[in-house]
Amino acid sequence: MICCFTGHRSIAPYHMAQLPDIIDREIEKLISKGVTVFRGGGALGFDTLAELKVLEKKEKYNFLRLELILPCRDQTNAWNPRNKEIYAYIASRADSVEYVSDKYTSTCMHERNRRLVNGSDFCLTYCTSESGGTAYTCSYARGQGIKVINTENMIQ
Repeated sequence: MICCFTGHRSIAPYHMAQLPDIIDREIEKLISKGVTVFRGGGALGFDTLAELKVLEKKEKYNFLRLELILPCRDQTNAWNPRNKEIYAYIASRADSVEYVSDKYTSTCMHERNRRLVNGSDFCLTYCTSESGGTAYTCSYARGQGIKVINTENMIQ
């Protein structure tokens, strides 16, 4: 089974303090349901947190796979050096890396989101808004019959 990740890049500090533990717990639940493949889109924020958690889990569960579906090769051009370093770390340890486009286009993010969802059984998200890319991706996943698990609802 497959789980994709989608979530906001910007996360409130109060939420950021709780999200790593929530993500950890939800990934464990998904593994217990038979998920062996996790897909991330390489974005800052939630994607990065979830991808790092999967890499941690791979040390315990050697059957897990992390697949990155990235919008474009120049995704990190405007990022600071530390975020580029984390991105490179994740990409170097992923089981597969796929690029939607060589260069940024007006549709590459949207196409990345659809590819993340297509074929997935679950979508683990951090969605606090009813508009934007994360909300669209969650809506698209629901339309495909995929169970969407919103970690935002788990924050106390």
